[in-house]
Amino acid sequence: MRGNILRYRASGRQALAVAILWTVIALRLIFTGSPTYAEEFVLASYEGVINPVAAEYLHDALASAHSSGAQALIFKLDTPGGLDTSMRLMIKDMTASPIPVIVFVAPSGGRAASAGVFITMAAHVAAMAPGTNIGAAHPVAMGGGEMDNTMREKVENDAAAYIKSIAEQHGRNVSWAEDAVRKSISATEQEALKLKIIDMVAENIPALLKQLNGRKISLSSGSLTLSTEAATLHEFPMGTRLELLKTLSDPNIAYLLMSIGTIGIMAELYSPGAILPGIIGAISLILAFYSLQSLPVNYAGALLVILGVVFLLLEISVTSYGLLALGGLAAMTLGGLLLIKSDAPFMQVSLSFLLPTVITIGALVGTIIWMVAKGGRRGPVTGVEAMIGSIGIAKTDLNPRGQIALHGEIWEAISQTPIRQGEAAQVTSVEGLTVKVAPSHKLND
Repeated sequence: MRGNILRYRASGRQALAVAILWTVIALRLIFTGSPTYAEEFVLASYEGVINPVAAEYLHDALASAHSSGAQALIFKLDTPGGLDTSMRLMIKDMTASPIPVIVFVAPSGGRAASAGVFITMAAHVAAMAPGTNIGAAHPVAMGGGEMDNTMREKVENDAAAYIKSIAEQHGRNVSWAEDAVRKSISATEQEALKLKIIDMVAENIPALLKQLNGRKISLSSGSLTLSTEAATLHEFPMGTRLELLKTLSDPNIAYLLMSIGTIGIMAELYSPGAILPGIIGAISLILAFYSLQSLPVNYAGALLVILGVVFLLLEISVTSYGLLALGGLAAMTLGGLLLIKSDAPFMQVSLSFLLPTVITIGALVGTIIWMVAKGGRRGPVTGVEAMIGSIGIAKTDLNPRGQIALHGEIWEAISQTPIRQGEAAQVTSVEGLTVKVAPSHKLND
């Protein structure tokens, strides 16, 4: 009997413990509800050329969105195109992403050209704002340089096959995608919607979120349905480091840094010990090398730029009557035009930037040459030569030897004409620590 009572008490305690546990779980669900980030969307915005910076930014944004438990990443894009290698890295990240990636071509007036076409079509959801366009995805516009016909055909076929596989995977217009590569065709946002290149047209981000509500997305891990009724938007900034690297990846900045770096190093070699030109030159060259490694560089153009700077600096010390300076300016201009090996205008050094830069550098070197020439016309201001012609005062009688006060110092002096103490004496020559002088009034006569 006692054993039964103990068993009943034990089972009663277990039941009470279970009841308390479920009560705690229920209360936690009631008071905490679902996680606050359950309907969060992360927004990453990129404008400019597709390059390693763009690839790193998208990778970081996807990692941040996934770690925060966001429903999806909205990638706002406006690009003229860019590098094929960076584009493929971005598409790999999007394909392997555990959360949906929504590419939104915006704002109005923006575009998804060249590499941007591939990225947009690889998105789980592709959207465009009114007044935007998409297309012109020929591989030459993705950073390639001059190619022979065989290589051009290979690259074109590879790009066409790649974009067709992307379009098939996401149920988009395969025929148009291939023509965008082979024929460089483009489409407005409304044409893109009709041709099933994109999924929707949205005025802005709120309108985009409204259209995304209830949309079913297929991922490699399964499918999910987006819920945007109570969505919160979290912007993912690029950050100072990537902003700086993006600026450095501009061909114009690369040209400027290379010019400044070469001038600084050459100036340090011409005037050892100046230090500051060497420091500025070394830092500028290192930054230029980083900038150029993300661009398709024509090394002949780079050598022309360096040669132009060398010619300009030689003009300072070599009398060429301006020929070296003109050759230097011509070499720097040609080097800037040939520096980037690409047919795409956005990958080249802008002529509107190149000419003012070359003219400014030429004017700077011209000013230095003028200052050097002006200094050469002056008499010497230091050393033994500077003492000749100086006026001193005789401290003792000079007949012929004595002492004079000159520039605050006492010098041994010799005079062929007697000079009394206190009279002025002018230096005619210097021999070691002795000066030869003459009465200053006789020289004036």
